[in-house]
Amino acid sequence: MPNIQRLPDQLVNQIAAGEVVERPAAALKELLENSLDAGATDIAVTLREGGVRQIRIQDNGAGIAREDMPLAVARHATSKIASLDDLESVGTLGFRGEALASIASVSRFSLVSRQTTERHGWRLDVAGGELAEIEPAQTEPGTTVDVLELFYNTPARRKFLRTEATEFAHAEEAVRRAALSRPDVAFRLTHNGRPLLRVPTQDATARATALLGEDFMAAAVPLDEGTAGLRIWGFVGLPTAARAGRDVQYLFVNGRFVRDRLLAHVLRALVDAQDADTGLAAALRACVHAFGAAG
Repeated sequence: MPNIQRLPDQLVNQIAAGEVVERPAAALKELLENSLDAGATDIAVTLREGGVRQIRIQDNGAGIAREDMPLAVARHATSKIASLDDLESVGTLGFRGEALASIASVSRFSLVSRQTTERHGWRLDVAGGELAEIEPAQTEPGTTVDVLELFYNTPARRKFLRTEATEFAHAEEAVRRAALSRPDVAFRLTHNGRPLLRVPTQDATARATALLGEDFMAAAVPLDEGTAGLRIWGFVGLPTAARAGRDVQYLFVNGRFVRDRLLAHVLRALVDAQDADTGLAAALRACVHAFGAAG
């Protein structure tokens, strides 16, 4: 039996990538969250071959300083939390400090960023976890991340990917979720050179209409209730618009998309129990106040 030995850092990063980056959509989700946490108001997503060949995220967020760029792709390094209180408050979307390190360990990765106070930006290239020298770069304020040839150095993981259409569908859903959660941010999505989605900054009603359709909004009840530090808002479809599946059920907590069986069951039960929009809204308001009292 072999002796216990410490794994090389590169292998550790590749193992961690399996937890964070199971498919292109997972990498895309992490990059979108970074852009939103950086205060971006405009995000452009470019994909090729479902995201396997390329994932590019370009934003107008705060940018990354030159001296912070190596840390940005290091494990357990983040600007988003400094204490347990920060972690428990769920005030940001990403906080593990694993995303860029994991993605860069299984792709040909480049990070180009410029802060608004700087005259030019900086570029850092990473191939399979190996960092190149940081170089000056001409770029607009914000950050551009390019992920090329995902899993090129871990072919076993690449074999588990589905067809291009399937991988793109997952990636498109990641963009849709981000866009629904933040109507104050403009989003663009291009796949294989074809523009597929473009939504400007807009109010919640306009964003929901653009992404969920006019038919859904025509049969939806707006909700905005709060109590004891808790607020729930959004749109709930009437029983006439109910569907058998939950593919268009979107729940967000502090802007973070969540799947919670209890919340989903409560919403389904409320919809099934009501046959008028006033009754449904009243039941949901009661639910909000019940949560507030319990909390």
